[in-house]
Amino acid sequence: MHRAWIVAAVTFVTVIGAAAFASLPGLLIEPLHSEFAWSRGTIGFAVSVNLALYGLTAPFAAALMDRFGIRRVVAVALTLISAGSVLTVWMTAAWQLVLYWGILVGLGSGSMALAFAATVTNRWFVARRGLVTGILTAAGASGQLVFLPLLSWLVERHGWRPAAITVALAALAVVPLVWLLLRDHPADVGLPPYGAPAFVPKPAPVPGAARRALSVLARAARTGPFWLLAGTFAICGASTNGLVKTHFVPAAHDHGMPITAAASLLAVIGVFDVVGTIASGWFTDRFDARRLLAVYYALRGVSLLFLPMLLAPSVHPPMVFFIVFYGLDWVATVPPTVALCREHYGDDSAIVFGWVLASHQVGAAVIAFAGGVARDVFGSYDVVWYASGALCAVAAVMALVIRRRAAAGGRGGSGTDPGSPVERLASAVEPRPER
Repeated sequence: MHRAWIVAAVTFVTVIGAAAFASLPGLLIEPLHSEFAWSRGTIGFAVSVNLALYGLTAPFAAALMDRFGIRRVVAVALTLISAGSVLTVWMTAAWQLVLYWGILVGLGSGSMALAFAATVTNRWFVARRGLVTGILTAAGASGQLVFLPLLSWLVERHGWRPAAITVALAALAVVPLVWLLLRDHPADVGLPPYGAPAFVPKPAPVPGAARRALSVLARAARTGPFWLLAGTFAICGASTNGLVKTHFVPAAHDHGMPITAAASLLAVIGVFDVVGTIASGWFTDRFDARRLLAVYYALRGVSLLFLPMLLAPSVHPPMVFFIVFYGLDWVATVPPTVALCREHYGDDSAIVFGWVLASHQVGAAVIAFAGGVARDVFGSYDVVWYASGALCAVAAVMALVIRRRAAAGGRGGSGTDPGSPVERLASAVEPRPER
């Protein structure tokens, strides 16, 4: 067996463990509210800090890995997550929840975002990159499926502290695997990447990667498609991680549904999002990505508008239909969004998508906080479901407004129209090399 598959297996286990860290916040809202009398808005703020840092750290995570190595960055990230989670057991004030769960866990989990899986895939594999990317992406959903029922059972039977300790131990248990089995590059063990015809030397550390991430952001921010993509993806994050992942369990519990049953439904969403993502990638190869995004957001918006009428003390067929339908749409927006970034920004598309992903998490953070405040003010989550459905309709229109750009792929990622004032100004300031 090529060593690359061992590295991929360790990455898979690490990403599954990371899903535990993302699964817990939605289960903590009711227990923390009951024990400390903190408002749901206060608890939602801590979750929103976590989500925002997860997104804002992601564009720089690859730069950190290029500078210090994958193994060191991931080991430190897992240690941060473990420390943040276990410290919550002794917290007595809301600011400690923001510090421990919001900042420490947010920074740690953000360092193991999509950049981790993408970096491992790009360095260790030449053949089967698509397969490995799909497997590592599915690991997050698999982890959600494994940990949500377990954590919800712990919260309901033994309280929230054992669940927090479980997350801390899960993070800490992965550190020896990462340190002993993960390597930064195939050259570290004298091997070529899997599927490569020849040995590939290990590249030197890249200290300027973070500067490039900021310069790419500055260029992309001068173009319209970037803001449309960032806006639609912010609504995507708001209507998934920020809303359903954070508030579905307490909202269902408000209607009398047991926490374990609500968490199990949320876990089932993780199963169907794998199917939906694979199907969306197949569709993206064959249909206009803008229209696919419009359809996805429109369907998601309709499903969220119906959700308040489906919440009940027990699981019934219409609710199961919602879970399946919504799960298929959960991350189906990713393949067409990546395709549009590639179409408009060419060589810079991966970094641009990193910033678009950051907007996804910022949108999630806003709704995680706003959802808790709305529950405190109105006594239910209904207004949040309806508002999110309306936002999805706005995202569908924004997706259709994104213009086609067939020639952008080879332009080095400016994303501006040839001959436009921005293009002429950029050419005057800094001539582009011919390809």
